Amino acid sequence: MAKAPVNRYQQPYINNGPVGMPQGIRTKKYGLEPKMYINLALREWIQKEWFWFLIPVGVIVVNVILNVTNVYPNWWIYLVGVLGAAAFGLFRAMQFTATTQVEQNKPMFEKFVYEFDNRQIFVWKNREKKEGGQLPWNMIQSVKKEKDAYLFILGKYQYVHIPFAIFNSEHDIKMFETLLSRKELLK
Repeated sequence: MAKAPVNRYQQPYINNGPVGMPQGIRTKKYGLEPKMYINLALREWIQKEWFWFLIPVGVIVVNVILNVTNVYPNWWIYLVGVLGAAAFGLFRAMQFTATTQVEQNKPMFEKFVYEFDNRQIFVWKNREKKEGGQLPWNMIQSVKKEKDAYLFILGKYQYVHIPFAIFNSEHDIKMFETLLSRKELLK
């Protein structure tokens, strides 16, 4: 049932959902794949902590100088520098892979329907049974627009990945981008 508009030029408010259910930009059901999470986390780690790889490069450069001047000729430091950097990168990749297997992180990889409005983000596991939760906008640190998705950064290595494909129309994507701009989250 529609309310009568106060102003004759104002459109009536029509609520298509059950009573008390918010309406907003609704998406199709989507869940973050563990492989995608590992790629996102590794990419963020490399972007933020790339300078740690300068240590083995510096050790190798010093060793080259020591070898050229015959002060301390050796070959093993090259192997240690390269293997150390590779082992460190592999260790971090294993940590991110293990994160996908931890029981408390399982909800991050379940399929949800997202509904965005001005107040908050609703995350529905089953909308008809009202199974889901709310994510306030202030929990989101920033949003990055990528070539095929929006990436919500909630914390260190915590993401909500929203691909363009889960929106129902181009109009929803434009409305969503406008909402993000109003919230001053979009980078």
